[in-house]
Amino acid sequence: MAHQPTSKANAEHYVWGGDCDGWRLVDGQSLSVIHERMPAARSEQRHRHAVARQYFFVLAGTLTLEVNGTRHVLGRETGLEVAPGTPHQALNEGTEPVEFLVISQPTTRGDRTPA
Repeated sequence: MAHQPTSKANAEHYVWGGDCDGWRLVDGQSLSVIHERMPAARSEQRHRHAVARQYFFVLAGTLTLEVNGTRHVLGRETGLEVAPGTPHQALNEGTEPVEFLVISQPTTRGDRTPA
């Protein structure tokens, strides 16, 4: 199989939470890389993954990542790892959209429960 560059322009796109965007840059069972865009004043549901380890990396804007009760404010070109089983929630508490990568190993499909 030939490898091809991926970007928001050619990756599978989906909408979550009503107006948040995701682009599946890598969509495998052992690895998932998603480029997400979250408008201002939005958040995802607090949850955990039993198996998947994740890394959130901010491309633009500011992301608040609540991990096991501790809030981390991540600016551009900053990231944070979330271990399997750890309750977490991504929030955009700013006035501008935030764009970030969510890298998961293995994929989080079928591996998400409310926390």
